[in-house]
Amino acid sequence: MKSMVIGGIILIVALMAGTYFVAGDSFSLGEDYINDLTMLAGLAIISISTMTVLKYVNQMKNDKASGELVEENWDGIGEYTNPIPSGWGLIFLGSIVWMLWYFFVGYPTNQFSQIGQYNEETLEYQAKFEEKNKNIDVAGLRAMGESVFLVQCAPCHGVLGDGSNGKAHDLTKRISKEQVIDIINNGANNMKTAFPAGMPAGMASGADVETLATYVAGGLKGEKPAAFAACATCHGENGEGMAMVAPSLKDYNDELVTGILKDGKKGVIGAMPSFDGRLSETQVKAAAEYIRSIGGR
Repeated sequence: MKSMVIGGIILIVALMAGTYFVAGDSFSLGEDYINDLTMLAGLAIISISTMTVLKYVNQMKNDKASGELVEENWDGIGEYTNPIPSGWGLIFLGSIVWMLWYFFVGYPTNQFSQIGQYNEETLEYQAKFEEKNKNIDVAGLRAMGESVFLVQCAPCHGVLGDGSNGKAHDLTKRISKEQVIDIINNGANNMKTAFPAGMPAGMASGADVETLATYVAGGLKGEKPAAFAACATCHGENGEGMAMVAPSLKDYNDELVTGILKDGKKGVIGAMPSFDGRLSETQVKAAAEYIRSIGGR
């Protein structure tokens, strides 16, 4: 047994030396406690594993089975009612304790992270960007909005904002007749942050649907149809909308563009994904200003 213990100690030292030789360049012992814990854990695993193997090898060589057999047996082969090996039980409980400690305390969340560094630098830049442009004028907003539009919006809406031949909404117009008909018939409840109430379906029926669609798509010009009274309840008599109630029917105001970018939108053409988190508040205002300028508004 003595020779086995000596051999086990030599094996542990050799394995630890081999581990450090292979991975030593990745460690700075004493400078980062995570590296220290890693090496300590490696020593513990190698030591416990080696001693456990030696213990059971010794038992297999010298011990004899003893204890009380259970009543059940299979072809004369039965099991003893002996308790589990104490070493195995301690290792099992130790593994659970180690798992809980590592999961709740030891996981290196306070260590250097490239992702964390990137996020910090991004937030710092965004703060500087907002401070720099907090008093930006209309011309500056349009210039910024054009850059935002070409990167974020043009892939679907086209460089000119004309919807790429019907693949996306034509931003040179406020809304088409087909879109108005679809909203009247099916409702609209997509922009939940800007207009949480949403618009229910079936606000008009029959010939009124066609009449309202023509009037709204035409820019609310000409004689106002009587059926528009149902629309005016939320959109206002002049169709300029009400904050947190309904969007403007005339223009792409900041509230409407903010709501669409934040929540996305579903309509007769298709679905537009949410851009929430991609653009700063100033960039959203800039995009709205530029979109208004596309149609000469």
